Amino acid sequence: MKTSNERGSALLTVLWLSAGLTAIALSVASSVRAETDRVEADSNGLRAYYLATGAVERGIQWMVWADQDVRNPDGSPRFWDYNLARLNMTFPSGSAVVEMIPESSKLNIDFASPDQLTRLIAVVCGDEGRAREIAAGIVDWRSGAAEPTAFDEFYSGIAPTFRARHASFQEIEELLFVRGMTPELFYGNYLPGDQGVLYATGGLRDALSVWGSTGQFDVNTVSPALMASLGMTPDAVHSIVAHRTATPFKNLAEVSDLGVPPVGLGLGGNYIWTLRASARLNPSGTLRTASATVKLVNRKLYQIPVHVLRWYDDAWSEAAISPAGVTR
Repeated sequence: MKTSNERGSALLTVLWLSAGLTAIALSVASSVRAETDRVEADSNGLRAYYLATGAVERGIQWMVWADQDVRNPDGSPRFWDYNLARLNMTFPSGSAVVEMIPESSKLNIDFASPDQLTRLIAVVCGDEGRAREIAAGIVDWRSGAAEPTAFDEFYSGIAPTFRARHASFQEIEELLFVRGMTPELFYGNYLPGDQGVLYATGGLRDALSVWGSTGQFDVNTVSPALMASLGMTPDAVHSIVAHRTATPFKNLAEVSDLGVPPVGLGLGGNYIWTLRASARLNPSGTLRTASATVKLVNRKLYQIPVHVLRWYDDAWSEAAISPAGVTR
């Protein structure tokens, strides 16, 4: 017959074994839950990505159909026209905003003067000394040189080493190699809004282009930083952004009516456009972006009137995701 001590030891062993099995079960359940959440997040991210790419492709198709001049009952274009800066799209799985940005709303990096570059970069980075250094690096990069320059000596001392092109920029991403440039300055950064939520702010890629303008910039899509570098006051920039967010400008007289001299501003774009989509998946709210740079060609000569020049799987947009009322 077992003693009370033996029965107590057996009970204690059972309790410890039960506690161990419970801990193992909780650990397994936690791992399974974490893996399930990860798979769901990956699935939502992939679906939102396809939603964004689908919005870009639909935007390209609407550009092809633009010549049909089909109108909605309120008189607005059914598809797209040159003054329509945004396309709002609804899909069964979510919604998307496609920004239609002519490259003529950006400053041409190959032809901009050092002073123009310095003013623009100073607006974006807030440091005039740093802006002058980066502007000098841009001029060095695009200028011919028979012998290695001081910038080349700097590039040869970092890893991996390289030498400046000393020719025109072929891709705006080459700007990332210029001395003093950072990803935050090029792509933009994130700042907290009024509620503490991070929002995207524009970078130099929103204001510079290899296909950009040297004079007039499209008022409906020109970046706030580029407008500020043209000498506009913060109030003038805010007025233009607020007006075009509500309704696109149809003529420059509407700009003058705001009390803003339309110096350096124009309407419409050239033949190169960037379509930038920000798509939000329902009901999760997962956000993904994509963009494409396209060229409009002569419809009489080419069967496909829109040619895709560049495709980007990630193209965060300040205008599409920043809080209401926030402009930078």
